Amino acid sequence: MNTGIWKSIRKHKESYLLMAPYLLFFILFTILPVILSFVFSFTYYNMIEPPRAVGWYNYIRLFLDDDIFIIALKNTMLFAFITGPISYALSFLVAWMINDLSRTLRSIATVVFYLPAIVGASVYPMWRLFFSSDAYGYLNGILMNLGFISDPIAWLVDQKYVLPILIVVQLWMSLGISFLAFVAGLQTIDRSLYEAGVMDGIKNRFQELWYITLPSMIPQLVFGAVMQIVVSFSVADVSIELAGFPSTEYAGETMVTHIMDYGTIRYEMGYASTMAVVLFVMMVLTNRVVSKLLSKVGT
Repeated sequence: MNTGIWKSIRKHKESYLLMAPYLLFFILFTILPVILSFVFSFTYYNMIEPPRAVGWYNYIRLFLDDDIFIIALKNTMLFAFITGPISYALSFLVAWMINDLSRTLRSIATVVFYLPAIVGASVYPMWRLFFSSDAYGYLNGILMNLGFISDPIAWLVDQKYVLPILIVVQLWMSLGISFLAFVAGLQTIDRSLYEAGVMDGIKNRFQELWYITLPSMIPQLVFGAVMQIVVSFSVADVSIELAGFPSTEYAGETMVTHIMDYGTIRYEMGYASTMAVVLFVMMVLTNRVVSKLLSKVGT
């Protein structure tokens, strides 16, 4: 088998030469960090002393002795299983709805719907003002003027409201790379397939969607799913910017903010690597499940 690989490399050496810079960076900044995280997860490493092997201690501590991690795990799962599917479905639905517009209108609509994903980080001050804890906050002002409340509510401080608000803001920014992939994928479908579908007995747009559109977009659907899984599991910025770091009673804590806490503040790199490995495994397993479900589309 090794001989066959080397023959292939020699035969397509120009292609491999062009791929070499990307492969080098991919190995250095993706593959190697994943391997090192797995190795460091079995050590105590504070970046000052040499790593010291501790076996499974970090994993035992993570699940049995770290109450904040359990909160972060629960919040991350809520983000993943609420914002992930909703954002994915919304991205496809909007892309499908604007697909039949003229080229100019479709381009304008794409920019309008994609805009929140572009400017998301720069409008956090607007969201903080909207959910401000005093009477000058837009939401408090509206509710007080309508008579629904008599005193301002500390939206971003009260742990009861923190997570729902973060989920709403994350959904607002959800039409990202997946949306662009769906818009592009819909444009590549052979139009003659729809004509053939009518002759084969397809009677409405939903049958057309299930039997022609979705099966023709499997690569884009899988890519969109992968990107959405990564985004929904790696939520951090929205929590830090709106709820603080750490948030009240860790109500907005996610696995990524917990990793940042131990990795960039406490410098317990071994323990932070343990959490990173757990998060990586969760993403991979979720991706496998979603990919298997997508393979059944159109059947």
